[in-house]
Amino acid sequence: MNQNEKNYLNINEMESADVSRTFMSKVFLWMCIALGITALTAFISASSPAFFSMLFTQDGRMSLLGWVVTLAPLILVFVMSARVDRMSKGTMTAIFVLYSVLMGMSLSFIFFAYSSAVIVKTFLITAGMFGVMAIAGFTTKTDLTKFGRIMFMGLIGLIIATLVNLFTKSAMFDYIISFIGVLIFTGLTAFDVQKLKQIGTMNMGENDTVTKIAIYGALSLYLDFINLFLYLLRIFGSRD
Repeated sequence: MNQNEKNYLNINEMESADVSRTFMSKVFLWMCIALGITALTAFISASSPAFFSMLFTQDGRMSLLGWVVTLAPLILVFVMSARVDRMSKGTMTAIFVLYSVLMGMSLSFIFFAYSSAVIVKTFLITAGMFGVMAIAGFTTKTDLTKFGRIMFMGLIGLIIATLVNLFTKSAMFDYIISFIGVLIFTGLTAFDVQKLKQIGTMNMGENDTVTKIAIYGALSLYLDFINLFLYLLRIFGSRD
C-alpha cells in the first residue's frame, strides 16, 4: 500500500469517525431529553396525591388508569420497533415523548417507596456506571456482538426469573435478581453504544431517517439506563 492509499484510508476513517460522533451526539441528546421528561413527570405525578390516588383503588389494587399507565409504555415500545421504517419523523418524536411521559407516571411510585437521598444517590451511581460503559462501548476495538447475544439471553432468563418470583415472593431471590439485572444492563449499555456507533459510521446525510434512527437508538439506551437505575434502586433501597 503506497502513501496515497494510506492517506486516503486515514481521511475516510476520520470522516467516518466525525459522522459517527455527530450521530451519537443526537442519540444521547434524545436520550437525555427523554430522561428529563420522565424525571419531571415522575416528580410532578408524585407531588399530586389526587393523581396518584387515581392509579389505585381504595383497597390498594391498581385501577384501570394504573394499568393503562403501566402497560402503555410497553405497547409504545413495540409500536416504535415494528413501525420505525414507516413512521414519519413527527410521529416517531411524538410517540417517544408520550412514552417518556407515561414512564414518568409509572415511575412516580419510587418517591413513595424510597427516600429522596436514596433516589439521588442511585441516580448518580447509575449515571456514572452508564457513562463508563458507554465510553467503553464507543472506544473499544473488540467486537461485542457475541457478548451482546449472551447479554440478551441473560435478559430473557432475567425476565423468566422475575415472573417466577412473582409467585414465590422470595426476598433473597429478588435481591439476587437485582444484582443480575445490574450486570446485564451494564453489559447491554456497552453493546448498544457500539452497535449505534457502527450504525453512525454510515454517512446517511441529514434527513428524517437519521432522526428516526437516532430516536430509536435513544430508546435503547434510555431503557438500559432506566432498568439499570431501577435494579440499583432495589439494591440500595433494601439497604436503607
